[in-house]
Amino acid sequence: MDESRTDLPLPALRSRSVPASQLPEASGVDTRHVVPAPVPAVRDGPPRRRRRSLVVLLAVAVLISLAAGAWWFAPTNVIVTQPSRGPAVEAVFATGSVEAPVTIPLAGRISARLAQLYADEGDPVKAGQLLVRFEDSDLQETMRQAQAQEVYAKQSFDRIARLLKTGTLAQADYDQAQATWQAAQAATRQAAAQIAFLQLTAPADGRVIRRDGEIGQLIPANQTVMWLARNDPLRISTNVDEEDVNMVKAGEAVLIRADAFPGKVFHGQVQAVTPMGDASARTYRVRIEFTEPAPFMIGMTAETNIIVSKHENALLLPTSAVNDNAVWRVADGRLEKVPVSIGIRGADKVEVIGGIGEIDQIAATPDTSLYDGMRVRALPASSK
Repeated sequence: MDESRTDLPLPALRSRSVPASQLPEASGVDTRHVVPAPVPAVRDGPPRRRRRSLVVLLAVAVLISLAAGAWWFAPTNVIVTQPSRGPAVEAVFATGSVEAPVTIPLAGRISARLAQLYADEGDPVKAGQLLVRFEDSDLQETMRQAQAQEVYAKQSFDRIARLLKTGTLAQADYDQAQATWQAAQAATRQAAAQIAFLQLTAPADGRVIRRDGEIGQLIPANQTVMWLARNDPLRISTNVDEEDVNMVKAGEAVLIRADAFPGKVFHGQVQAVTPMGDASARTYRVRIEFTEPAPFMIGMTAETNIIVSKHENALLLPTSAVNDNAVWRVADGRLEKVPVSIGIRGADKVEVIGGIGEIDQIAATPDTSLYDGMRVRALPASSK
């Protein structure tokens, strides 16, 4: 056996016969014993797997194109609303506080200790009724001293008057005695007035609404001890912006709400508008009176809506549907921008005077992407 031979397998090769004329004649080789050279096999085309992948890719591309075309040409969904009928109300909003028309502060004119209280907060009082007494023992002593001096001066004056008639005294002595007596009278009246300053009485019928001070406390002069409200109906005092005050007139109806009475609405009317405003705050004071019994207390905060205009059975649209006095109307699946005339504007509703009808479908919340002629699908607001 030839040792140079290997047993490794050789690839299977196709062979073909080569004509003898194509062999070199000068090689001296016997052509009868020549073995034809192997020729590599030639592939006929791509495999089936590659062909199948190409078909799938083409199908996916077609589907994507069809979906994109359907999305591009499909109408856009638009939430629509229809105008409704109802009252259109224009109101001026203002916040104020409940007050008594006449409130009277009561204070002593001199410093003294609080000695006794004859009425307290919430008590009804009558005109002239004693309410507060301050400690006045020292002034009472001054009063007694002044009264004694007055009595002595009167007696001296009477003696001198008798002597003047007899001619034993001069006229100057009589005049001096008369002046001394009159001065004593003035001192007595002054002491009485000082004592009166230490007693506070009710200047009118009313009710004590506040007390500041306790018995035994030293109260400085002119410091309020009691607040008295006269027996008049309560009212609300509000401040209205100068831009709106020209619309507010006496007699206009007012809707009143308060945090103290949640869910309840009270009624009133404008009582008066003060002719002078606050230059720094740029507001005018408006006073409102109640037209029905109301459980308000002095000092409560109230929110008021002054009705300056009201239209019954008005054509209304949501405020969000109107932009720059125009709306987007849906007709036959297309959008149309329609100018409208606006009346009363509210926080939620807008009165439409002209431009659309009651059966029109209006885009409820239009945005900047809308344009004339745009294909849309109208959806009721309830389906949003």
